[in-house]
Amino acid sequence: MRIDRLLCQLRFVRTRSAAQALVETGHLRLNGERISRCARDVRAGDVLTLPLGKSVRLIEVVAIPERRGPPREAQACYRELDPNG
Repeated sequence: MRIDRLLCQLRFVRTRSAAQALVETGHLRLNGERISRCARDVRAGDVLTLPLGKSVRLIEVVAIPERRGPPREAQACYRELDPNG
C-alpha cells in the first residue's frame, strides 16, 4: 500500500493530501531510510518514524488496513515502539 494512503487509513493525518505533504517534507523514515515520495509501498513488518507536531513517533506496521475505519480498528494495525526503551 502507498505510504500516503496508509498514513491516512491509520489516522495519523486527516486527509490523503495532508499525508502527501508530510511525506514530501522529507522527514519521514521507512525502515530507517528517509523517503520523500508518496509512491513508496509499505508492508506489514515495516517500521515508520513519523514527525508529528513536536514529537516523533516510532511505529511498526502489524497489518495493512482495508479501509479508514474507527480509531480502534486503525490502532490494531500498528504498534508503538518506544525509542527510549
